[in-house]
Amino acid sequence: MTFPSIKNHRLIYYFCVMKKIVLICCFLLSIGCKQSMNLEVTTKLPKILEEVSGIQYSEKENAFWMLNDSGNKPNIYLVSEQGEILRELKINQENDDWEDITQDSQGNLYIGNFGNNANKRKNLSIFKINVSDLSSSKKINTEVIEFFYPEQKQFPAKKMYYDTEGFFEWNGFLYIFTKSRVKSEIGRTFLYRIPNKIGNHPAKRISEFTTCPGRGCWITGADISKDGKKVVLLNHSSAWLFEDFIDDDFFSGTAIEYSFNHSSQKESISFKNNKLIYVADEDESSTNRGRNLYLFKLN
Repeated sequence: MTFPSIKNHRLIYYFCVMKKIVLICCFLLSIGCKQSMNLEVTTKLPKILEEVSGIQYSEKENAFWMLNDSGNKPNIYLVSEQGEILRELKINQENDDWEDITQDSQGNLYIGNFGNNANKRKNLSIFKINVSDLSSSKKINTEVIEFFYPEQKQFPAKKMYYDTEGFFEWNGFLYIFTKSRVKSEIGRTFLYRIPNKIGNHPAKRISEFTTCPGRGCWITGADISKDGKKVVLLNHSSAWLFEDFIDDDFFSGTAIEYSFNHSSQKESISFKNNKLIYVADEDESSTNRGRNLYLFKLN
């Protein structure tokens, strides 16, 4: 019987060490890639959308459905890429704190009535607007999908993980991305799933992701590409793109941060197609900035 030489043992050892280093580097690259991205201003939004908190591109109208957050009228607006309001719909619901808007493959719209700054709301809901009502001139009734976070036992929560500003619909489910208000975990977001049907559903936690620690890092918007292969999350100064994920654990694949050339109160994001992404920010009258519709293109 022959035994490996000491030299061969060393070679095997070094090979194993290098293999581990390569695997670690690949893992770090998959979660830590960062690219700079210049946002292109496409238009100034109408004054009535000074607190725009959700946008959704509609292929049928070749325009964007938009909404404002709490304190504004319970209306949604169809807005062209040039900033012209094409249609205004009055919704027969209260704007407790509308934070995002999304659309399913049939063209139905969903309003995320789940803003929860104080983490004490027990009436979290999503309003479904049937596609057949999108051209109505009357006040529109909606279907109501209610949900709750099973992990939240106190109202307000002791750890404020349960504010929400981003969601989208995909394959019969609604995917919700929370916004942490814990000072040391501002960039932490939990991914939840609820069925797209009337009822009061416990939200199922799937996974979590942390962007960065500062205030501008919390998640303010979300969308999925038309082919379902890309998910994008928004914060005030960047967008995070997720690809190559497994099933609906959108955080299981690669992540790339697209760092913008400026920071503002960006709260709205939407794919136009698999390569073009639009972003909107709120009006900042004190600095004469904001209330813009921006475009950036993926590589």
